[in-house]
Amino acid sequence: MNSSFFNAAAGAFLAVAFVVMTVSIASDAIFHTTEPEAEGYALLASEGSTATASAGEEETLAPIAPLLASASVDGGERAFRKCAACHTVEDGGANRVGPNLWEIVDRPVAAAAGFGYSTAMQDYSEGGEKKWEYENLNAFLESPRRYLRGTAMSFAGVRSADERADLIAYMRSLSNSPAPLPSADAMAPAAEETEPAAEEASASGTAPADDATASDAETPATTETQPEATTTTESDTTTGTEDSSAGDDAESDTTATE
Repeated sequence: MNSSFFNAAAGAFLAVAFVVMTVSIASDAIFHTTEPEAEGYALLASEGSTATASAGEEETLAPIAPLLASASVDGGERAFRKCAACHTVEDGGANRVGPNLWEIVDRPVAAAAGFGYSTAMQDYSEGGEKKWEYENLNAFLESPRRYLRGTAMSFAGVRSADERADLIAYMRSLSNSPAPLPSADAMAPAAEETEPAAEEASASGTAPADDATASDAETPATTETQPEATTTTESDTTTGTEDSSAGDDAESDTTATE
Protein backbone atom coordinates (compact mmCIF):
# COMPACT_ATOMS: atom_id res chain seq x y z
CA MET A 1 0.00 0.00 0.00
CA ASN A 2 1.27 3.47 -0.79
CA SER A 3 0.69 6.75 0.91
CA SER A 4 -2.03 7.82 -1.57
CA PHE A 5 -4.38 5.11 -0.25
CA PHE A 6 -4.02 6.30 3.34
CA ASN A 7 -4.56 9.87 2.26
CA ALA A 8 -7.76 8.90 0.45
CA ALA A 9 -9.01 6.93 3.47
CA ALA A 10 -8.24 9.78 5.85
CA GLY A 11 -9.97 12.25 3.57
CA ALA A 12 -13.08 10.08 3.41
CA PHE A 13 -13.17 9.72 7.19
CA LEU A 14 -12.84 13.45 7.68
CA ALA A 15 -15.58 14.10 5.13
CA VAL A 16 -17.97 11.74 6.90
CA ALA A 17 -17.16 13.29 10.29
CA PHE A 18 -17.78 16.76 8.87
CA VAL A 19 -21.18 15.73 7.47
CA VAL A 20 -22.23 14.12 10.76
CA MET A 21 -21.20 17.16 12.79
CA THR A 22 -22.99 19.47 10.38
CA VAL A 23 -26.22 17.46 10.59
CA SER A 24 -26.00 17.32 14.40
CA ILE A 25 -25.51 21.09 14.73
CA ALA A 26 -28.35 21.78 12.30
CA SER A 27 -30.77 19.41 14.07
CA ASP A 28 -29.98 20.97 17.45
CA ALA A 29 -30.77 24.38 16.03
CA ILE A 30 -34.07 23.20 14.48
CA PHE A 31 -35.33 20.93 17.27
CA HIS A 32 -34.21 22.90 20.29
CA THR A 33 -35.50 21.70 23.67
CA THR A 34 -35.20 23.32 27.07
CA GLU A 35 -34.03 21.51 30.17
CA PRO A 36 -36.85 20.72 32.68
CA GLU A 37 -36.68 22.29 36.10
CA ALA A 38 -36.90 18.86 37.72
CA GLU A 39 -36.09 15.48 36.25
CA GLY A 40 -38.80 12.83 35.88
CA TYR A 41 -42.49 12.84 34.97
CA ALA A 42 -45.41 14.19 36.96
CA LEU A 43 -47.95 11.45 37.72
CA LEU A 44 -51.41 12.71 38.62
CA ALA A 45 -53.28 10.43 41.00
CA SER A 46 -56.39 10.94 43.09
CA GLU A 47 -56.13 10.68 46.85
CA GLY A 48 -56.89 7.33 48.41
CA SER A 49 -56.81 3.88 46.88
CA THR A 50 -58.07 3.24 43.38
CA ALA A 51 -60.90 1.07 44.63
CA THR A 52 -62.09 3.68 47.12
CA ALA A 53 -61.85 6.51 44.61
CA SER A 54 -63.97 4.76 42.01
CA ALA A 55 -66.45 3.00 44.29
CA GLY A 56 -68.59 6.14 44.48
CA GLU A 57 -69.52 5.79 40.81
CA GLU A 58 -72.63 3.79 41.76
CA GLU A 59 -74.15 6.97 43.20
CA THR A 60 -74.41 8.47 39.70
CA LEU A 61 -76.61 5.60 38.46
CA ALA A 62 -80.33 5.30 39.02
CA PRO A 63 -81.07 2.54 41.57
CA ILE A 64 -81.58 -0.86 39.98
CA ALA A 65 -83.89 -2.12 42.74
CA PRO A 66 -87.15 -0.76 41.22
CA LEU A 67 -86.43 -2.62 37.97
CA LEU A 68 -85.74 -5.98 39.60
CA ALA A 69 -89.41 -6.62 40.44
CA SER A 70 -90.27 -6.84 36.74
CA ALA A 71 -86.90 -8.15 35.47
CA SER A 72 -86.84 -11.21 33.22
CA VAL A 73 -84.65 -14.15 34.22
CA ASP A 74 -84.90 -15.54 30.69
CA GLY A 75 -83.83 -12.19 29.27
CA GLY A 76 -80.91 -12.16 31.67
CA GLU A 77 -79.86 -15.64 30.57
CA ARG A 78 -79.78 -14.43 26.97
CA ALA A 79 -77.79 -11.37 27.99
CA PHE A 80 -75.31 -13.58 29.84
CA ARG A 81 -74.20 -15.20 26.59
CA LYS A 82 -71.71 -12.37 26.15
CA CYS A 83 -70.20 -13.31 29.52
CA ALA A 84 -70.13 -17.10 29.04
CA ALA A 85 -66.74 -17.05 27.30
CA CYS A 86 -65.05 -15.94 30.53
CA HIS A 87 -67.32 -17.23 33.33
CA THR A 88 -68.98 -20.49 34.33
CA VAL A 89 -72.19 -20.49 36.36
CA GLU A 90 -72.54 -24.10 37.53
CA ASP A 91 -72.24 -25.05 41.18
CA GLY A 92 -68.57 -25.98 41.57
CA GLY A 93 -67.77 -24.83 38.02
CA ALA A 94 -64.18 -24.09 37.04
CA ASN A 95 -62.68 -20.63 36.87
CA ARG A 96 -61.83 -19.37 33.41
CA VAL A 97 -60.55 -15.94 32.47
CA GLY A 98 -62.99 -14.76 35.12
CA PRO A 99 -64.15 -16.49 38.31
CA ASN A 100 -67.08 -18.90 38.62
CA LEU A 101 -70.29 -16.93 39.31
CA TRP A 102 -72.40 -19.48 41.19
CA GLU A 103 -74.14 -17.65 44.08
CA ILE A 104 -72.47 -14.40 43.06
CA VAL A 105 -75.28 -12.21 44.44
CA ASP A 106 -74.64 -11.49 48.12
CA ARG A 107 -71.31 -13.34 47.92
CA PRO A 108 -68.19 -11.71 49.40
CA VAL A 109 -66.10 -9.89 46.80
CA ALA A 110 -63.02 -11.75 45.51
CA ALA A 111 -64.13 -15.00 47.17
CA ALA A 112 -63.96 -17.55 44.33
CA ALA A 113 -61.56 -20.26 45.44
CA GLY A 114 -58.43 -20.63 43.35
CA PHE A 115 -58.91 -17.49 41.25
CA GLY A 116 -56.17 -14.86 41.08
CA TYR A 117 -57.88 -11.51 41.60
CA SER A 118 -56.33 -8.16 40.70
CA THR A 119 -54.92 -5.96 43.45
CA ALA A 120 -57.71 -3.45 42.89
CA MET A 121 -60.36 -6.12 43.42
CA GLN A 122 -58.64 -7.43 46.54
CA ASP A 123 -58.49 -3.91 47.95
CA TYR A 124 -62.15 -3.38 47.10
CA SER A 125 -63.13 -6.57 48.93
CA GLU A 126 -61.96 -5.05 52.24
CA GLY A 127 -60.61 -8.40 53.34
CA GLY A 128 -63.82 -10.25 52.49
CA GLU A 129 -66.08 -7.86 54.38
CA LYS A 130 -67.66 -6.33 51.27
CA LYS A 131 -70.30 -8.29 49.33
CA TRP A 132 -71.69 -8.16 45.82
CA GLU A 133 -75.06 -6.57 46.50
CA TYR A 134 -77.58 -5.37 43.94
CA GLU A 135 -76.44 -1.75 43.61
CA ASN A 136 -72.67 -2.19 43.52
CA LEU A 137 -73.12 -5.15 41.17
CA ASN A 138 -75.25 -2.91 38.96
CA ALA A 139 -72.58 -0.20 38.91
CA PHE A 140 -69.81 -2.70 38.19
CA LEU A 141 -71.71 -4.26 35.29
CA GLU A 142 -72.45 -0.84 33.81
CA SER A 143 -68.71 -0.16 33.36
CA PRO A 144 -66.24 -2.37 35.26
CA ARG A 145 -63.15 -0.26 34.57
CA ARG A 146 -64.80 3.02 35.45
CA TYR A 147 -66.34 1.68 38.64
CA LEU A 148 -63.22 -0.16 39.81
CA ARG A 149 -60.11 1.37 38.31
CA GLY A 150 -57.32 -1.15 38.05
CA THR A 151 -59.54 -4.21 37.64
CA ALA A 152 -58.30 -6.84 35.21
CA MET A 153 -61.80 -7.32 33.79
CA SER A 154 -61.75 -6.01 30.21
CA PHE A 155 -65.52 -6.22 29.60
CA ALA A 156 -66.90 -2.95 28.19
CA GLY A 157 -70.07 -3.07 30.29
CA VAL A 158 -73.85 -3.14 29.85
CA ARG A 159 -75.25 0.35 29.20
CA SER A 160 -78.97 -0.52 29.28
CA ALA A 161 -80.47 -0.43 32.79
CA ASP A 162 -83.24 -2.87 31.80
CA GLU A 163 -80.68 -5.34 30.44
CA ARG A 164 -78.61 -5.03 33.62
CA ALA A 165 -81.73 -5.70 35.70
CA ASP A 166 -82.44 -8.85 33.66
CA LEU A 167 -78.81 -9.93 33.97
CA ILE A 168 -78.78 -9.43 37.74
CA ALA A 169 -82.08 -11.31 38.06
CA TYR A 170 -80.51 -14.23 36.20
CA MET A 171 -77.37 -14.12 38.33
CA ARG A 172 -79.57 -14.06 41.44
CA SER A 173 -81.18 -17.30 40.24
CA LEU A 174 -77.76 -19.02 40.23
CA SER A 175 -78.19 -20.34 43.74
CA ASN A 176 -79.97 -23.03 45.69
CA SER A 177 -81.26 -20.26 47.97
CA PRO A 178 -81.46 -17.01 45.95
CA ALA A 179 -80.78 -13.81 47.84
CA PRO A 180 -83.93 -11.87 48.81
CA LEU A 181 -84.97 -9.01 46.59
CA PRO A 182 -84.47 -5.46 47.89
CA SER A 183 -86.85 -4.30 50.60
CA ALA A 184 -89.96 -2.24 49.96
CA ASP A 185 -88.04 0.91 50.90
CA ALA A 186 -85.65 0.29 48.02
CA MET A 187 -88.61 -0.14 45.69
CA ALA A 188 -90.13 3.16 46.86
CA PRO A 189 -88.88 5.30 43.93
CA ALA A 190 -90.95 3.25 41.49
CA ALA A 191 -94.03 3.54 43.69
CA GLU A 192 -93.57 7.29 44.06
CA GLU A 193 -93.50 7.68 40.29
CA THR A 194 -96.92 6.02 39.99
CA GLU A 195 -98.57 8.16 42.69
CA PRO A 196 -98.88 11.37 40.58
CA ALA A 197 -100.48 9.37 37.76
CA ALA A 198 -102.93 7.81 40.19
CA GLU A 199 -103.78 11.21 41.65
CA GLU A 200 -104.37 12.64 38.17
CA ALA A 201 -106.60 9.70 37.25
CA SER A 202 -108.54 10.14 40.50
CA ALA A 203 -108.94 13.86 39.88
CA SER A 204 -110.08 13.34 36.32
CA GLY A 205 -112.57 10.69 37.43
CA THR A 206 -114.07 12.92 40.14
CA ALA A 207 -114.99 15.83 37.87
CA PRO A 208 -117.38 13.90 35.56
CA ALA A 209 -119.00 12.28 38.59
CA ASP A 210 -119.69 15.69 40.12
CA ASP A 211 -121.10 16.90 36.82
CA ALA A 212 -123.35 13.88 36.61
CA THR A 213 -124.58 14.46 40.16
CA ALA A 214 -125.30 18.07 39.40
CA SER A 215 -127.14 17.09 36.23
CA ASP A 216 -129.27 14.59 38.16
CA ALA A 217 -130.03 17.24 40.76
CA GLU A 218 -131.23 19.65 38.11
CA THR A 219 -133.55 17.03 36.49
CA PRO A 220 -136.88 16.96 38.35
CA ALA A 221 -137.92 13.56 39.61
CA THR A 222 -141.33 12.24 38.51
CA THR A 223 -143.61 9.75 40.14
CA GLU A 224 -143.54 7.60 37.03
CA THR A 225 -139.84 6.78 37.32
CA GLN A 226 -140.07 5.45 40.86
CA PRO A 227 -142.15 2.35 40.05
CA GLU A 228 -139.69 1.51 37.26
CA ALA A 229 -136.80 1.66 39.69
CA THR A 230 -138.75 -0.49 42.14
CA THR A 231 -139.60 -3.01 39.45
CA THR A 232 -135.98 -3.21 38.39
CA THR A 233 -134.92 -3.77 41.97
CA GLU A 234 -137.44 -6.53 42.43
CA SER A 235 -136.33 -8.14 39.18
CA ASP A 236 -132.70 -8.00 40.24
CA THR A 237 -133.62 -9.44 43.61
CA THR A 238 -135.55 -12.26 42.03
CA THR A 239 -132.75 -13.02 39.64
CA GLY A 240 -130.27 -13.01 42.49
CA THR A 241 -132.46 -15.47 44.40
CA GLU A 242 -132.65 -17.77 41.43
CA ASP A 243 -128.89 -17.58 40.94
CA SER A 244 -128.41 -18.36 44.60
CA SER A 245 -130.66 -21.37 44.32
CA ALA A 246 -128.78 -22.53 41.27
CA GLY A 247 -125.58 -22.14 43.20
CA ASP A 248 -126.94 -24.24 46.06
CA ASP A 249 -127.94 -26.96 43.58
CA ALA A 250 -124.45 -26.89 42.07
CA GLU A 251 -122.91 -27.28 45.53
CA SER A 252 -125.20 -30.22 46.24
CA ASP A 253 -124.15 -31.87 43.00
CA THR A 254 -120.50 -31.31 43.83
CA THR A 255 -120.94 -32.83 47.28
CA ALA A 256 -122.65 -35.83 45.80
CA THR A 257 -119.83 -36.32 43.35
CA GLU A 258 -117.23 -36.27 46.10
